Amino acid sequence: MLLRLRISLPDRPGSLGQVTRVLGIAGADIIQLVVLERGEGRAVDDLTVYWPDSAPRSTLVHGLEGVPDVVIEGVWGTREAPGTYPELEILKYITTAGDRALATLIDSMPVLFSADWSAAATEKTPRTVVHSSWRAPTEVPFPSITPPRPEAHTLPSGLHIVAAPLPPLALTFLLARSDGPPFHRIEVHRLTRILELFLTLPAVERSVARNFRGSAAH
Repeated sequence: MLLRLRISLPDRPGSLGQVTRVLGIAGADIIQLVVLERGEGRAVDDLTVYWPDSAPRSTLVHGLEGVPDVVIEGVWGTREAPGTYPELEILKYITTAGDRALATLIDSMPVLFSADWSAAATEKTPRTVVHSSWRAPTEVPFPSITPPRPEAHTLPSGLHIVAAPLPPLALTFLLARSDGPPFHRIEVHRLTRILELFLTLPAVERSVARNFRGSAAH
């Protein structure tokens, strides 16, 4: 299985080496590493690792807890395909998706962000869900007011979300995960850029509007 690990560690030579040695001894194969932030003597890293299906995650966590000054912020399952700028591949598919451009975007975001599900609905209440990804709940917890820009929150239920406006389409987008840590500001920034690019793609607004009108007519 693929796991995502978010760790905070001292930003000094040798710290990451200690982490990678522990992961190797535990049996984890590191596939990808992303530095989320650095400052005040510490760094926050996201690591994607292959972990044997039969091995308990507690073994991995216990090993990392033995590394001095390392803080484990989250360990959770991911379906993200490691690689350089996978969002560019998704945007390429969206450009040829026609009336399914929005659906393709929504179905892809949980994979890109190691999240559980995503959905989009009309800004005005009562909201109408125009599309939701696999595993999205029947009652999607959209915010009462759409934020002016993408914002991350943790709901009282413990669900981590990012709510974002899609202004030209008069829609609200929601990305959610129940496992792992809250969405990091770098993740929110990355999502913001993807949505901005999506909204500038040729014919996206026309195709989404046409598809939504067709659904409403039924």
